[in-house]
Amino acid sequence: MSRPVIGIAGYRDRARWNIWDTDATVVQQGYVAGVTRAGGRAVVLPPDTVDGDVMDRLDGLLLSGGADLDPALYGQDRHPSGDTPRADRDAGELLLLRAALDRGLPVLGVCRGLQLLAVVHGGSLVQHLPEAVGHTGHCPQEGVFGRHPVRLAPGSLAAAVYGTETDVNSHHHQAVADPGRLRVTGRADDGVVEAAEDPDRPFVLGVQWHPEVSCDDALFEAFVAACARSAAGALLGSAGA
Repeated sequence: MSRPVIGIAGYRDRARWNIWDTDATVVQQGYVAGVTRAGGRAVVLPPDTVDGDVMDRLDGLLLSGGADLDPALYGQDRHPSGDTPRADRDAGELLLLRAALDRGLPVLGVCRGLQLLAVVHGGSLVQHLPEAVGHTGHCPQEGVFGRHPVRLAPGSLAAAVYGTETDVNSHHHQAVADPGRLRVTGRADDGVVEAAEDPDRPFVLGVQWHPEVSCDDALFEAFVAACARSAAGALLGSAGA
């Protein structure tokens, strides 16, 4: 059987290489490398606001980290610390995520990806964590990762990968406030939501940390394995039709 094909949501940003200094579609290479090492075939998906039909051709979706979601998506005004909204990225990822969920495909959300999962499931976000928890440990400064322990719920997807406690990297000033229909399965010692998943689906998981930076193969392997199972099930279903 061929490798599961996994879409990674890319985004527009300024990029510079060789003679070029231009608008580009980018994604951190750690996501591609993590999927590839785990036995998947990564496909980077540029923002597209027409539809999410590309998910018909894919076996799973990985939502990468990055800029803050537009708080209008969960009914709030933007905090002064918030990023300028990226309307094309928000709209494109919402289409991809809803299409993946409609098709029952595995989804892994990283940092912003967890937050997007929560919003799509009816939740909301804390827009500036230092005001909520009283410290900057989750993002010591721009470009500098924090590190802290996380407790994970027994029987959860996250605990199946890490056990009931692990140590994670951290670089975010926003977090999940209300998970909506997701189940919170991981928290930091200060109560910040670090993992959440959809208990009614085989693999829909979001984590607040950055496995693509820490080369966290165990999480990528669990995700790619879920995509392979989903693809195999789809093949059996089409063969029996």
